[in-house]
Amino acid sequence: MKLGRQSKIIELITGNEVETQEELAKLLLAAGYPVTQATISRDIRELKLTKVAAGDGKQKYTIMQTQENMLTEKYVRILRDGLVSMDTAQNILVVKTVSGMAMAVAAAIDAVRIDGIVGCIAGDDTVMCAVRSAQDAPQVMEKIRKLVNVSQT
Repeated sequence: MKLGRQSKIIELITGNEVETQEELAKLLLAAGYPVTQATISRDIRELKLTKVAAGDGKQKYTIMQTQENMLTEKYVRILRDGLVSMDTAQNILVVKTVSGMAMAVAAAIDAVRIDGIVGCIAGDDTVMCAVRSAQDAPQVMEKIRKLVNVSQT
């Protein structure tokens, strides 16, 4: 019920200029979700909604996009665009990139702080990532694959 309600909240604030919790409660009730003010307040906090200027001196709820989230999306996009292949050699992850993209890919890998990576060195089309141990290397490679694939959907 909670996930459905929160999905409906996102749909409602995206399609309407919702200024108050009371307006949101009425829209939710009309959509079949009877809620209390406390529930709406909790949902707003959990969904990280914020108010922005809507024009005519009014405000409306919107999804807050933090600077950190925007940067993470940027780094994932760099990984997706630049990464060609990956392989491991003991505790070294070798990342092949599009020519000229290795520095950007290395910076993106460092920025997203993948657990197990100690640091990266980049050339023109190859990044060498020092992984904490040989046993961690396959998991690190899988984390990067998931990060790139999840971001595409």
